[in-house]
Amino acid sequence: MWKKVSVLLKRLKFRFVSLLCAVMAFGLVAPVLAADFDEDYEIKTWVEVAVALPPAPRQDDLVKFYVSAATDNLFYVDRSSVSVGEDGVVRYVLLIQAAGGARNVSYEGIRCQTREHRIYASGRRDGSWSKSRNNEWTKIQEMNVNRYNAALFLDYFCPAGAIVKNADEARTALRSGGHRDVITGQ
Repeated sequence: MWKKVSVLLKRLKFRFVSLLCAVMAFGLVAPVLAADFDEDYEIKTWVEVAVALPPAPRQDDLVKFYVSAATDNLFYVDRSSVSVGEDGVVRYVLLIQAAGGARNVSYEGIRCQTREHRIYASGRRDGSWSKSRNNEWTKIQEMNVNRYNAALFLDYFCPAGAIVKNADEARTALRSGGHRDVITGQ
C-alpha cells in the first residue's frame, strides 16, 4: 500500500512541477505575446483631411430637417454639399432660418467617432465664405433649443454613433426624415 502511495505522490509531484514550470514559462512569455498583440493594433493619430469650401447653397438643394418643438427656427442642409471624408467626418452646409426671416449659413463637420462638431466657415450674403475664427472641434451636447448638431448626429449622420457609409446614405436619411436605423429602432 505504501508503495502505491509513494508512486502516486511521485506522479503528483511530477505534475505539480510540470504545471509550475508551465506557469512560470507562460509568465515570461505572456508579456512578449501582449507586446506583439499591441503592436498589431497600434493606435494611429487621427489626421483631418484638407477641407475645401463648397459653393454657396442653392434653394433647390436645401433639405429641411426636424430639430425640436422648442424652436421656431427652420433648419436645412444643402444636400449637394454633404460629403463623408476619409478622415471620418461628415461635412455639410447648414442653413438656419429664424422666424423673423434672418438666415445663417455655415459650413460644418461632424466627427461621429468622438461626437464632436466644427464650424469651418460662415456664409456671406454674396455667396462667399468667411473662415471661422474659432474652428475647434467641440463636443455635441443635447440641448432643448438649438440642438441641430445633436439632431444631425443622432438622427441622420451617426446612427448609434456609427458614421454613415457615404454621402448618398446621409442624403437618403435627410430626405427620409431620419436614418433608417433610427426610424426602425435598430
